[in-house]
Amino acid sequence: MTTDRSLISINGEALAPDPLGGLYWPREETLIVSDLHFEKGSSFAAKGVMLPPYDTRTTLLRLSALTRRYGPKRIISLGDAFHDGEAEARMAEEDAALLEALMAEAAWTWVLGNHDPEPPQRFAAETVETLTIGSLSFRHEPLAGPAAGEIAGHLHPCARVSNEGRILRRRCFAVGGGPGEERVIMPAMGAYTGGLNVLDEAYDGLFEAVTAWVMGADGVYPIARSLLAPEIGLERRRAG
Repeated sequence: MTTDRSLISINGEALAPDPLGGLYWPREETLIVSDLHFEKGSSFAAKGVMLPPYDTRTTLLRLSALTRRYGPKRIISLGDAFHDGEAEARMAEEDAALLEALMAEAAWTWVLGNHDPEPPQRFAAETVETLTIGSLSFRHEPLAGPAAGEIAGHLHPCARVSNEGRILRRRCFAVGGGPGEERVIMPAMGAYTGGLNVLDEAYDGLFEAVTAWVMGADGVYPIARSLLAPEIGLERRRAG
């Protein structure tokens, strides 16, 4: 299925960004998500940072909503799905059952990330470091320099946008155009994941010109580089 939302064109392919943080590829009936960071809350709790233990459930409900919306035949998770090597064991049984149910509805591919460099055990499925389908390539961490057709995660992009006298900070899809470097860096879907401003130096060399497709309540809106603001003072946050 397709939607009436604006499409991102990458290396000749039309992709639909969703306000829940997924990217749908209609031609391949494929849903792409990134940086789910299951059990980040329980990882922090083990270190004495007590957070409400509902981040995995919240992230799974977002993922479930996306599968209902698009009915994908395939789901690609672009790395850091699990916050650490023990995350599977810490998942509540209800959450684990929900993930298994979602995996039973579509062919599933785990792309390995820096937080989860080994294949999951209970949630076994196709596991790769990189994946190429047609003119698109999928990996966790973006390659340095131009990479036409690359869909990656890792950096947790967000944008600060001036709107009617207010500064809004939102997660976004970082989209680059230019000769040889049409690519997308996906927003993190995990409920407790932070965000790294698309103007941060970590993005240097990745984009000739970046457009932030900003996630709103009802849609995803392209914001030109000229309307984006850098972080200031204590507001500066890095991806985690």
